[in-house]
Amino acid sequence: MEMLLMGACLSMFGLAVMCLAFGAATRDEKPLEPAGFEKPMEAVKTAAPERFFVEGPLPVPVHARVPIEALLAQLENHVRLEQAAAESYMRAPNAALLHSRTISTLVN
Repeated sequence: MEMLLMGACLSMFGLAVMCLAFGAATRDEKPLEPAGFEKPMEAVKTAAPERFFVEGPLPVPVHARVPIEALLAQLENHVRLEQAAAESYMRAPNAALLHSRTISTLVN
């Protein structure tokens, strides 16, 4: 009986902690500012509009650019290696071949 009572008390304590944490996470926080600071903040917001998404593609640094031919060659090599691994598995299926890594540099 004491263990049941202890379990019920701990459950209620856990529920109270969860309710407090949920309430703290979902409440709207409005900073307390004097009335004089509201208009300059609005002016700043209108001067620089906030954008979540960037317009257009991001610029890629020159040193990070890779020719499309190199990417296509790497992709073709990966496809060839995966096809060879599938053919070897179909010739003699076992769990070791199914879960082994390929020698491809592209890893999913």
